Amino acid sequence: MLRIGIIGTGGIANAHVQGYLAFPEHCEIVALADVAPGRAAQKAEEFGISAAGYDDPAQMIAEADLDLVSIATPPSTHAQLTIAALDAGIHVLVEKPMAPSLEECEAMLAAQERSGKLLSVVAQNRFRDDLATLKEVVDSGLLGSISHVRVDSAWWRGLPYYDLWWRGTWEKEGGGCTLNHAIHHIDLLLWLLGSPAEVTAMLANAQHDNSEVEDLSVAVFRYERGLAQLTSSVVHHGEEQEIVIQGQHARVSQPWKVLAESSDAAGFPARGGDAERVAAIEAIVANREPLAHRGHEGQIEDLLAAIRDGRKPIADGRAGRDAIEVVTAIYKAGIEREFVSLPLSASDPYYRAGRLVEHAPHFFEKTASLAEAAS
Repeated sequence: MLRIGIIGTGGIANAHVQGYLAFPEHCEIVALADVAPGRAAQKAEEFGISAAGYDDPAQMIAEADLDLVSIATPPSTHAQLTIAALDAGIHVLVEKPMAPSLEECEAMLAAQERSGKLLSVVAQNRFRDDLATLKEVVDSGLLGSISHVRVDSAWWRGLPYYDLWWRGTWEKEGGGCTLNHAIHHIDLLLWLLGSPAEVTAMLANAQHDNSEVEDLSVAVFRYERGLAQLTSSVVHHGEEQEIVIQGQHARVSQPWKVLAESSDAAGFPARGGDAERVAAIEAIVANREPLAHRGHEGQIEDLLAAIRDGRKPIADGRAGRDAIEVVTAIYKAGIEREFVSLPLSASDPYYRAGRLVEHAPHFFEKTASLAEAAS
């Protein structure tokens, strides 16, 4: 029975609590911590669990005899808490984004390596049936070489969203929608296609004049032959998120749609298209066994199994680090107005912690700093 601790008791902590509670035969939540006095105990009471409440995360790490800790705190705290837990011999599941800088990510990976424990970064969308299906189709080879990918990480947030004390600042949040919202889709892009060779981007704050950070970015990625484009946004009404993958032989997308053209003698689309290929792709979808657990619950199931089996988790620390590398390249490209080659070198100034805070534009200044988000 694994003993679980959770640091941070804000909204996202609920997904962690519910995820662990789904596997009572494998784990037990024994401790919660939050720097706001009394909030950890309050969260335990809310879920009816007999877990000790701590106002000091460091004290919890030192005293609670934990096997695994979830870190669900603001991004600027992830590295320090993760390293402390790993060095104490505790496995870690840390919320996205892994950390605001590659330097911090590498320090977290170094702690994981020397501790011999597991480090997993939240990538709950890998544990969705529709996206796992998309991955299986891409891996099948039925699409052929990839020509173009369009990713819309489209979210919408009103002005009060940035009133919470740590949001809307480069120092505490680490960035805007590119880091904190599109990180999900960046992870999926890397999961589906691997890392691009080159990135360029533009950043803007279109609608949130109470925030330093961007609320909109558009990036273009170069792969071996094809291109991908990513829109990161918290200004899109309807939050219509989409991934469209155009291959040599067919197109698939999430929400699900499949199309496959065939050529007539003159090179134009032939009537009816490639029905046989469409049928082969749809057969993959029809024959796929649905996931037993999804989202955070699915990732927690995988991590618990990885600890038991002595293997890497599906979404490990390296995957979390690679997503931050792409975010860093987007920010560098947008701020410096240049094309950025990947991988980034450790000698690159944007690799280092603090560089982004020093050089990022303040689109506007933060006008409110609430201790808790309005309910």
